[in-house]
Amino acid sequence: MKNVVLLAAAPLALAACERVDEARGVDHGETLLSVSASGQAESRPDRAQFQAGIETFSRNAPAASEANAEKIAEIVAALRELGVAEEDIQTQSVNVGRIEYGDRKGQYRAMNVVEVTMDDPDRAGAAVTAVTEAGANVLSGPSLTMSDPEATANLAYADAYEAARKRAEAYAEAAGMEVSRVLYIRDVGGQQGQTWLRGADAMNEAMVQRTSPVAPPPPVNMAPRPEEGGGMMVGTTRSNVYIQVDFALREK
Repeated sequence: MKNVVLLAAAPLALAACERVDEARGVDHGETLLSVSASGQAESRPDRAQFQAGIETFSRNAPAASEANAEKIAEIVAALRELGVAEEDIQTQSVNVGRIEYGDRKGQYRAMNVVEVTMDDPDRAGAAVTAVTEAGANVLSGPSLTMSDPEATANLAYADAYEAARKRAEAYAEAAGMEVSRVLYIRDVGGQQGQTWLRGADAMNEAMVQRTSPVAPPPPVNMAPRPEEGGGMMVGTTRSNVYIQVDFALREK
């Protein structure tokens, strides 16, 4: 019975020798090469968003609310005159409250803020001017984004992989080897404009230690309100991404 067990175990031992590191997928005779690379792509923003609202005060809550409703209606009307569709104007906050401190203590404050989305960033400056002239005294933005951010991010990732492949081929050439195959690709994340692109989680703790995390972007600074008649400088938004690729190298 002992002889039978030993004979059965022999093929398993031989199979184990076929792979140096099964966890990483490297076959016998191959060398593992881990490469980190970055990629970039730029695209012109095609969407602008900003928030505009009105803050009103009165001796009682109904009066404050009524005055506020009239002014926000004028702001929305100004936007509609510019051709902004109703579905692109969304209420963000509405509140009424009694003031308990300061020079207006005892009065009531009403505030209504809407978010405006425009598919033509070049017209955002005119829209901000229009709502200001209509009485808006609460304003933030505009922020410039892309309607299809994934398309630009994917271009950056393709650029990153191409860079990783070229680096791997350079290593292989210097070592008198060639790239056999790709074992592993990890999206480490990156940044698109002021948006953080979250990467995939590492497979294990060793991977976490080898790959430096990408820091989240800094806080967004609201752009100053354009002066009357001023235009928007749309520019371009850059996507910077990072990847890690494991290659198997073999002798030529």
